[in-house]
Amino acid sequence: MPLDDTGKASFDHVYTEPDPRPYFRALHALSYQLPQLAKPYFARLLDEYRAATGNADPTVLDVGCSYGVNAVLYRCDASMDKLHAHYADPAAQDLDRDALLARDRALLRDRDRDGDGGVRFVGLDTSAPAVRYAREAGFLDDAVAADLERDPPDADQSARLGRADLVISTGCLGYVTEATIARLAGLRAERRPWMAHFVLRMFSYTSIAERLASLGYETVGVPGVFRQRRFASAEERDSILASLRAAGVDPSGVETEGWLCAELHVSLPRGADRSAAELATALGGVAEQSVSVDRYQGQP
Repeated sequence: MPLDDTGKASFDHVYTEPDPRPYFRALHALSYQLPQLAKPYFARLLDEYRAATGNADPTVLDVGCSYGVNAVLYRCDASMDKLHAHYADPAAQDLDRDALLARDRALLRDRDRDGDGGVRFVGLDTSAPAVRYAREAGFLDDAVAADLERDPPDADQSARLGRADLVISTGCLGYVTEATIARLAGLRAERRPWMAHFVLRMFSYTSIAERLASLGYETVGVPGVFRQRRFASAEERDSILASLRAAGVDPSGVETEGWLCAELHVSLPRGADRSAAELATALGGVAEQSVSVDRYQGQP
């Protein structure tokens, strides 16, 4: 599998298919699990936001949403393994796109998490096929296909993305930089969104934190390291380990165990109803209640 400019294996092809079956096939083979590990943290984030602001019906913007995975994990109270089984089911293999969409809408109706408790999910991704599928399946309430690294959002995109109360991501930062994040933070200056980003350790969050600080944010890291997926090849492993060491990040006992790994950063506007430090402390308590990476691996 070829490496991209960052030294990671390129999975661009699975993000531009008309439905999620190739995505789950390719990434399940590498034990992809970061959205599953992020799920209880995002659930606590929503609880903390509601308690601090009194907003019972927040809007979550998922940056790099692909096929709406974070949204469907929350809405259907599902796991990555269960979603893989759903798409790998022999009954799903010969379905055309319309039939698969109908099957996914039924999944959402049958397993919707108490109407999501009022949460509204908006997706942002550069892949039009992925966000179109997630929107048509009902996983996302709205979706924007755009590259904000290259172009600022137009008036329509700004209105839709600017409704976000919280901005989240699971692994896309590094490809997505401070250019996109600052544009999202600036869409509604009178009430900037809370942010929580799981960032691969091979990418620094510093430039994003500094740009957000110029917009009035404070950033705090949440303790813990979270496995994203196994290395796709020895070539990728060697490339990533070299990049980490060159950046002054010690991979010993982390990436050297054979996994790409991420850390969680929270960024909140100064003067918000909760400080970034308070939120990081609250999210840090999730680890005591969450299934560990090793226990999750291979579980249904």
